[in-house]
Amino acid sequence: MKYKLERGREMSDLLFKQFEMTRGFFIKNIESITSEQASVQPEGFNNTIHWHIGHVLTVAEQFMMGYPKKSHHLPENYIELFGNGTRPADWSGDIPTVEVLAQQLKEQLGRITEVPAEMLNENLKKPFLGLETFGELANMALFHESYHLGQIHAMKKVIDK
Repeated sequence: MKYKLERGREMSDLLFKQFEMTRGFFIKNIESITSEQASVQPEGFNNTIHWHIGHVLTVAEQFMMGYPKKSHHLPENYIELFGNGTRPADWSGDIPTVEVLAQQLKEQLGRITEVPAEMLNENLKKPFLGLETFGELANMALFHESYHLGQIHAMKKVIDK
């Protein structure tokens, strides 16, 4: 079902505009963070800013592109590095820098905005967290990214003290 908005805009237009705004703000914020700040795990936090950046990238790729089964834009080890329940203390092997992750976030935004609007109405093969359509999952990806941006913002304030 498509929702018509004022001036003929569709809900899909707003969703992709929100992705552009949220990701743009996310990237702007992480580009102002030093590698030293990104690697600190402040007391009371479960991870580092570096981890949060990779986590947002990885989860958005999972939600929006079907990574790792359907999408091969990210290295396979990102699930082990940045998936749910992972932490930097367990990292080994090739760890991408924050700069590499920032570039991958920019590239990913391009892929997300190319998703056909019709896909947003498609039902998921099975519900996920109570979500039934791809559009609902896309909204969850936006919520998830905003949540982690807030975590990064809070961590940076604690680190800078």
